[in-house]
Amino acid sequence: MTTPAPDAAAGRRTAPSADLETFPNPAPGRDYTIRMRLPEFTCLCPRTGQPDFATLDLDYIPDQRCVELKSLKLYIWSFRDRGTFHEAVTNEIVDQLVGVLDPRFLRLTAHFHVRGGITTSVTVLHRQAGWDGPVGAIGTGPSGPGGYNPALD
Repeated sequence: MTTPAPDAAAGRRTAPSADLETFPNPAPGRDYTIRMRLPEFTCLCPRTGQPDFATLDLDYIPDQRCVELKSLKLYIWSFRDRGTFHEAVTNEIVDQLVGVLDPRFLRLTAHFHVRGGITTSVTVLHRQAGWDGPVGAIGTGPSGPGGYNPALD
């Protein structure tokens, strides 16, 4: 069982939440990149029940909405006791983010820690229908869009 961390601002405890909150994009007329690194992602292996740890790299070009950081943190925390495969959870997170943000472009790469001598990275891309802006500003990496980008390490 997990113990929620205190919310110092409100004087109450916080808990994992599947609710993603957004706010209006302050510059919807401009393409710009929001880059986030979430180094504390945890879920459970559905086969063994052992914890899987990952660093999530999220890059997106917002349209009308941006994700609120605390809600993203609590959303990511909500996976810590769930059994799921790396590929499934990465796609699920992208589906949820696209559902609330409808971003022009979004890329999520989940870099899972070594397990059994194997490291796994899963990259999922989304491009808004009709948007044809450049993605070079967010780094396409040497293997093309969504590829590994050593500059992020």
